[in-house]
Amino acid sequence: MGQHGKHRSLVKVICAGAAVAVLGAGPAVAQCRLALVLALDISSSVDAAEDALQRAGLAAALRAPEVVDAILADPSAPVALAVYEWSGRYQQDMVLNWTLLNSVPAIDSAAAAIALSKRSYAEFPTAAGYSIGYAASLFDAAPPCLFQTLDVSGDGVNNDGFTPEQAYANFPLDDVTVNGLAIGGATPDDQDVFDFYLDQVAKGPGSFVETADDFQDFARAMRRKLLREVEMRILGAVQDGGPSEG
Repeated sequence: MGQHGKHRSLVKVICAGAAVAVLGAGPAVAQCRLALVLALDISSSVDAAEDALQRAGLAAALRAPEVVDAILADPSAPVALAVYEWSGRYQQDMVLNWTLLNSVPAIDSAAAAIALSKRSYAEFPTAAGYSIGYAASLFDAAPPCLFQTLDVSGDGVNNDGFTPEQAYANFPLDDVTVNGLAIGGATPDDQDVFDFYLDQVAKGPGSFVETADDFQDFARAMRRKLLREVEMRILGAVQDGGPSEG
């Protein structure tokens, strides 16, 4: 058996073991292994062309063969996905409501909905704390899953409303791992963007920050990020770690 086959086998064994542990722990039955929420930045610093690249890039990342394989590594324990856009304090809107990614057609349908979506706002600031607080209500409505992950993308730092730290202190997000995708954070001129996502957004064991050079690089960065999220959370029960640079 090759390395890829060995990895897939290990993933299935760990998934099965985690599912048995959850089933034996109480009456709640997990329907999926990971509830994943993706948050897309539509603040005023993101122009129309960049927003289009972001949506097309996410759709392309979801359809990437290696991402599809990782999502479907154990069809009996699929990934549940929800996507929303965020900017100002009260500007959060759903792009894709909770969808079980339990087949290739389901993944393709979710990707198509994201690619065809249009931004709701274009003139508001960057209220990252409010965005994170909004995600708490989505997880409250999520299907029961073994793990919960919030994936926040953005090209700037919080400049409106309360901070991510205040969001974590006041919203029920204790069991949610939060990762970041700092757009532009890979360049020295935008180090503050990466530092913001690393120091204030990323939260929980195994959390990390991925970087994209710019919106043209978004698809590559999101593909890499999704792979880490859907694979690492399968192994999360046996791995430890803190925020790290992507």
